[in-house]
Amino acid sequence: MSVDVAAAQITGRTAVEIAESVRELAERRTLAPGAVLPSVRALAESLKVNRNTVVAAYRQLAQAGLVESRGRAGTRVTGVRRMAQEGYAAGSVLRDVGTGNPDARLIPDPTRALSRAAGRPVLYGEPVIDAELDAWATAWMRGAVGDDRPMRLTITGGASDAIDRLLSQALTREDAVGLEDPCFLSSLNTVRLGGYRPVAIPVDEEGMTVDGLRAALEAGVRAVVCTPRAQNPTGASLSEARAAALRDVLVAHPYVLVIEDDHFSLLSQAPYHSLIGPEHRRWALVRSVSKFLGPDMCLAVAASDPDTAERLALRLSPGTSWVSHLLQRLAVAMLTDGGVAAAIEAAGAHYADRNAAFVARLNGTALRAHVGDGLSLWVELPTPARPVAERLMRRGWLARVGDEFALEDASAMRHLRLTVHDLDDADAARLVADLTSAVADARTPEEG
Repeated sequence: MSVDVAAAQITGRTAVEIAESVRELAERRTLAPGAVLPSVRALAESLKVNRNTVVAAYRQLAQAGLVESRGRAGTRVTGVRRMAQEGYAAGSVLRDVGTGNPDARLIPDPTRALSRAAGRPVLYGEPVIDAELDAWATAWMRGAVGDDRPMRLTITGGASDAIDRLLSQALTREDAVGLEDPCFLSSLNTVRLGGYRPVAIPVDEEGMTVDGLRAALEAGVRAVVCTPRAQNPTGASLSEARAAALRDVLVAHPYVLVIEDDHFSLLSQAPYHSLIGPEHRRWALVRSVSKFLGPDMCLAVAASDPDTAERLALRLSPGTSWVSHLLQRLAVAMLTDGGVAAAIEAAGAHYADRNAAFVARLNGTALRAHVGDGLSLWVELPTPARPVAERLMRRGWLARVGDEFALEDASAMRHLRLTVHDLDDADAARLVADLTSAVADARTPEEG
């Protein structure tokens, strides 16, 4: 791998000095976006410093979003390049069916719960978890974890915040992290910006594959991030048999940190099956409220083993970054309201029904989709997705191409992720017709 000549201008004796040197070179465009930085060993030898000093410098730069690790492809300057993100495409006048958003009409109104959220002010040094939320969340997570396993709770500012902090308290730069392939964008971005090395674990209709997990562990991953149900983007959920087989593989690796992101939890139509075995030593189950109480409710519950919770607590020290007690009280006030619970259940059924209806409309076309779980569908095409997406734009639709979610999965380039649950029957029928026409227009003569 060649290293840009400009990288030889990096100077410094401490991690802060090295990081500042790279920052200045990037700001002056001496190191342009995409420039490859020296390996840790090469720069340490050049500067005559300890390798750990360079590791710390690169970690600072990664956390600031100035560089990203691409594994064997090296560490590169990111500049202002944007990574793919979830949500609406800013400024688009097209009908956006690539958002991954819940339906705003199905998010419960918090007005009635606001009065319960008010209370006396919380001061420095007080418990970081609201007592009422602690009781509710403990019962919720115990239902998944079981009563016999030691467990502690941590409240974070959403699932992505929890995963970021869990990885940072356990890993150092260039540590390998097993990620589902195709992968949830937020997890992929978190790993890359954190300076970790993503290792692809293929996903099929039953979730993370056994052979893929085994290969990742043999490759030396120190953490694995898994979605037990409603995997994004595929919609797959772990079957009971698959989860058991994954647990068997992990028996020999009890200290690999296993993070389960059960993001769809209360909306899911699939049962929860865990790959975390009863004897596994490093684990965390993360459940956010954003899919059913709204993305603006930046709150997640992380249940984990006590050692992991202790390290995680150091990243959420009282007085600096605890999650607002007002937000905690509002969340628990809504979650313990019978009307809200019924609305969440109805929303989950709505998403499942609308997705299933759309898949049924694809019958008889050249398109295929698995009726999984979640907010979106993973639609398989007989031709590369990007030209199809471009032709859909001419017909008024904005779709999400599959290769944005891929680490190594070449089949992702023949997929679209579509969010269709808020389309009425007429719009759904029109999208299927336009999609079929776009595929026909995009197919090469060789593809027929």
